[in-house]
Amino acid sequence: MAGDGTIGKACDVLEQVASFGRPVRFGELLETSDFPKATLYRFLQSLTNQGMLQYEPERQTYSPGMRLVRLAHSAWTQNSLAPTARPFLDALSQETGETVHLAQLDSGQVLYVDKRNAHKPIEMYSEAGKVGPAYCTGVGKAMMAYLDEDQLQQTISQQSFHRFTDKTLTSDQALRADLQLIRTRGYALDDEEHEPGIICIACPILTPGGRMLGALSITGSTGRMGFEQLQLWVPRVRGAAEQIGTAAQAWRFPESQQDRMQAT
Repeated sequence: MAGDGTIGKACDVLEQVASFGRPVRFGELLETSDFPKATLYRFLQSLTNQGMLQYEPERQTYSPGMRLVRLAHSAWTQNSLAPTARPFLDALSQETGETVHLAQLDSGQVLYVDKRNAHKPIEMYSEAGKVGPAYCTGVGKAMMAYLDEDQLQQTISQQSFHRFTDKTLTSDQALRADLQLIRTRGYALDDEEHEPGIICIACPILTPGGRMLGALSITGSTGRMGFEQLQLWVPRVRGAAEQIGTAAQAWRFPESQQDRMQAT
């Protein structure tokens, strides 16, 4: 639960409603809420009155409201890499025929901000808008490897280190060793660490000054390819990541003079 008073609690309720991925009844929310019945109902009423939630009387369900949708779209346009990266994702998807992910860090976790499905789609967890773990995904590790030490320490402290598969890294030490390898070779691997049968290569998206903005990946299935085949695309993924970083710096993430001085 957020510790920012009424606003933080209201945000908790918004996230809870959105987490269902469908219209949800009050009883369902109450079952998983930390709030008492009267408090939860009061927040739901206030959020509905403000247009942040929408209430359907016939079905007695709550869902994200149009005001929230407008705000989300504005945030996606102004702060997400997705609009800038779109043409580069399209080109990479067209060339490789494989699943392409674009991600950014959000409170120590991976936020998938855009995705292109493979020509022969494979089932996996990731979807645009979903949040996933950073310590056991290619995009997550690619981003973590290029954080400064203070940011990295904070991000590592936010990891759950849950074992998803036999190959999941489950300690600070193991993760840091892998991050060092990533910095050495310039790209990350996900060797079935989050989902069985799913592998990927990922490159960080950096500005020319070295500021980390996100990560780009190509994902495949062990059922039809191995790392030898997937790694053939590393130069192409790295090139697309560099193009996105340059375009994003010029348009959405201009660096300050101090940033430029630190990079020299």
